[in-house]
Amino acid sequence: MSRTIQLPSSGFPILRTVDKRLASYNIEMTEITGGTFWKAYTPGQISGTEAFPPVTNLQDITAMAELMQYYPPIDLSNERLKKLTRELGPAWIRISGTWATKTYYDFEGTTGGKAPDGYQSVLTKEQWLGVLNFVKAVNGKLLISVSNCTGDHPGGGPLDLSQAKKIFDFSHAYGVEIDAVEFMNEPNMLELSGAPAGYTPADYARDQDILNTWVRENYPGCLIVGPCTTGDPSVARAGQRSLGAGIGSIAKSCTTHELLAGTKVPLDVFSYHYYNGVSERIASMMPDAHWPAELAHSDEYLAVAPDCAKDHIPLRDRYAPGKPMWVTESGDAGGGGDTWASTYLDVLRTLNELGSFSAITDGVIFHNTLASSDYGFLEHGSFKPRPNYFAVLLWNRLMGTTVYDCGALQGREQHIYCHSRRDGKAGVVYLILNNSLTDTLTVQLPRPAERYTLNADTMRSTIMRLNGRPLILSGPAELPDLSPQAVEAGSVTLDPGTCTFLVL
Repeated sequence: MSRTIQLPSSGFPILRTVDKRLASYNIEMTEITGGTFWKAYTPGQISGTEAFPPVTNLQDITAMAELMQYYPPIDLSNERLKKLTRELGPAWIRISGTWATKTYYDFEGTTGGKAPDGYQSVLTKEQWLGVLNFVKAVNGKLLISVSNCTGDHPGGGPLDLSQAKKIFDFSHAYGVEIDAVEFMNEPNMLELSGAPAGYTPADYARDQDILNTWVRENYPGCLIVGPCTTGDPSVARAGQRSLGAGIGSIAKSCTTHELLAGTKVPLDVFSYHYYNGVSERIASMMPDAHWPAELAHSDEYLAVAPDCAKDHIPLRDRYAPGKPMWVTESGDAGGGGDTWASTYLDVLRTLNELGSFSAITDGVIFHNTLASSDYGFLEHGSFKPRPNYFAVLLWNRLMGTTVYDCGALQGREQHIYCHSRRDGKAGVVYLILNNSLTDTLTVQLPRPAERYTLNADTMRSTIMRLNGRPLILSGPAELPDLSPQAVEAGSVTLDPGTCTFLVL
């Protein structure tokens, strides 16, 4: 079966102008210091042929051998990593994660690598200099969260600012500013996110104001971002598979209202975390929140991201009216990503999230992660690009920041977005996802265009093709041919399971 749509070359009303750094990314603090992170999937798990052992408890997730493995510190000076990251263009870089909440900043070199009481890991001066140099090398802007564990609350009292002052002042003195700060990663899960035992939403509100007051007074150019929640039960929809971020819906959690209602320092940016449910590795804990691979192309699956954005807009409007909305952690599934996160199958979700978010609001999406675990843009260690890397690279090179309202073109198993051209020339760029795995989609072009069609041998292939050419590095860090195919005005057929950019 084939469907046909007519693509106008102009005439759409403008919805908004979005941030040129829309497609940004995380580098977890545990990558910087070295430590546990999500265990790499086996080839059998990636192919869908190997089952997962059941998991029954997530109380100390960072130490669970069945879920985690130790990784040495990431080498941010690696030339391939820096070159491929620069190719993505300007972006925000977020250094955070659950591990960041319990990290001690040893810039004086006094700990000997042993975390002081009340902390779990140590960040050295050399490691943080590596972050700052990387941010400069790739034209990044830096977002961090600070520690907020037992060690930051002497005698069980309010937040002590010693750690926060240390990392802000050190970075400033080195010449790389901290451009934005989230007080704590996923605070609505409280102790599970690393806060002291017995920590309450009222404690959070008090301590966030302590930090943000100091930031306002000493670093007024730094954006205050928050609350960085995951799985807020106050935005859950009836029958929803997850609360937008997976793990938050099985932990003892509080709402955004409980965290922010008592705060006094206003936010510059409203933030939350979003995932399409939970991964296979923790699906035994909450099977109703896991999407199987055979649904990962479906309209219902692709709707999770825009639904989550729409559900958070009332919270943004209440606590940061008129401000941008950032998704400061995103990927296909909570719990380190699904087994297909490193394959072509997840490209449909990634591109649809960028397109739908741009049509809903202005902000930034931080992909988790740049180069770690199975949902990284780049493979851990080798830094070889995965399908999502090339998809975002093309988005950043082609899709401009002016967003047009082409909602009338949307349909069952066809998701269409229209932007200005990133090169600044007159015209438009269409992103068209034909997420049917059986039916073609025919588009009628009003004039000649440049075509960039993404597909793969199978939906779970780790190698993606552009206009039939496999996207593989041709040297240590040389990108493959990313040139378009010229197409004439008239009918263009888009095969099932393809993602296509058309530049008019």
